[in-house]
Amino acid sequence: MLLSLVAVAAAPAHAAMLSVVAPPDIAGSKLVPVAFGALDGWAADDHAAAFQTFLNSCAARRASPAEVGPASAPTLAAGLTHACAAAARLGATTPSREVARLFFEANFRPYRVVPDTGGEAFFTGYYEPEVAGALAPGNGFDVPVYGRPADLLMSGGGPTPNSGGALRREGDALVPYFDRAAIEDGALAGRGLEVAWLKDPIDLFFMQIQGSARVRLPDGRVLRLNYDGYNGHPYLPVGRLLIARGLVPREEMSMDRIRAFMEADPEAGRALRRENRSYVFFKALDLGGEAGAMGAEGVPLTAGRSIAVDRRLHTYGTPVFVAADLPLSAPGSSEPFRRLMIAQDTGSAIVGPARADLYFGTGLEAGAVAGRIRHSGSFTLLVPRFAAAGTPGHPR
Repeated sequence: MLLSLVAVAAAPAHAAMLSVVAPPDIAGSKLVPVAFGALDGWAADDHAAAFQTFLNSCAARRASPAEVGPASAPTLAAGLTHACAAAARLGATTPSREVARLFFEANFRPYRVVPDTGGEAFFTGYYEPEVAGALAPGNGFDVPVYGRPADLLMSGGGPTPNSGGALRREGDALVPYFDRAAIEDGALAGRGLEVAWLKDPIDLFFMQIQGSARVRLPDGRVLRLNYDGYNGHPYLPVGRLLIARGLVPREEMSMDRIRAFMEADPEAGRALRRENRSYVFFKALDLGGEAGAMGAEGVPLTAGRSIAVDRRLHTYGTPVFVAADLPLSAPGSSEPFRRLMIAQDTGSAIVGPARADLYFGTGLEAGAVAGRIRHSGSFTLLVPRFAAAGTPGHPR
C-alpha cells in the first residue's frame, strides 16, 4: 500500500513525456550501480529527516534564494526538478520514515562513486563557530573581520566568489591580491571594510576555515556572518604542516590540536597561520538565530544532513548516501555513520569526485566532532530516475 502511494506521488501527469536520466560522467571517477538493499545502513536511516533537507533544496530551485554561492555543475538539474515535483505531490505533511524511504527509492537510482585513483571516498567535518565579537573596536576587540574589498578581481576578470586566483590594480598593472600576512599587517586598514571585531585571531582563522560564524555581541545579539569570497591564494591546511614537522601525530590531528598549538605559543601560531596565505572575507546575513549556516546553494544547512561537495563535479540538491565509521563520541572512537545527506554547499578544500565535508551544526560540541573527522568511507550518489523530456538544466 505504501509503495502504491509513493508511486502515485512520483508518477507524472504525462509519463510518455519523460526521459530517463543517464548517470553523469564525473571526471576522475567511475560510477558503479548498486541496489538500495546493498547499501549498509540504508534501511535503518531516518529518511524523513533527509526528505526535509531535500525539500529545502527544492525550494531553492523554485525561487531565487536570498543568498547564492558559486554555481554548481548543472548535470542532474532537470532530474532533480522532476524529483522535487514528485516530492511536492506527497503533500504538506511530513512523510513517515518509511514513506520517505520509498520516495527516494522510487525517484532515484544509487551509484557508488569510485575514484580513478583507487581507494575510498574521503570525508571531513565542518561546523559554524560561535565567537565573541563587537561592531566597533575597543575593550579588547581589536581583530578586524573584513568584508569583501571592492578592488578584488578574480582572475577571470569578474567578481565571482571562489572562482580562481584574485588580482588588484597597482598603477597600470594587475598584481596578485594581498596575502594573509599583508592583510594582517594592515593592507586593508582604514577602508571601512570591517564588519565586526573579535578578541582572538585564532577565532578568526577558524571562522575562515569554516566559512561562517555566529558573532555574539556584548548586548547578547547574534550577528550572522557568511563567506563572501577570498583573496585568491591557495588554501594550505596547517594541520598538514604540523604533522610533517612532527609536532602533532597524524592519528591525533584535529582542530582542537591545532588550536592548542596556537594558544600554547602565540608567535608560532601566528607564523603558522601566515603559511596559509588564503584569506576569507565575510558579509552579514539576515538569518534567524536558529537557522543553520547558509550554504552555497542558498539555503540554511541542516546539521547531520547537509554536505559540501566539489561544485565543479556535483549538482547542488543531489542526495548522497554517506557510509563511514567515525569518531563521533570521543577521539579514537569508531561508530557507524550511515546517512542520506544532501549536497548544499562547497569549499575551496573540497576537491574530487568522492570528497565531502559533513556539516555538524553550531558551537563547541559540533566543532569538536567536526574537527576529528578525517576518514574514508563510501560515497553513493542518488541519480534521479526521470526528467521531463526537453527540460533544460537549471544550474545553481
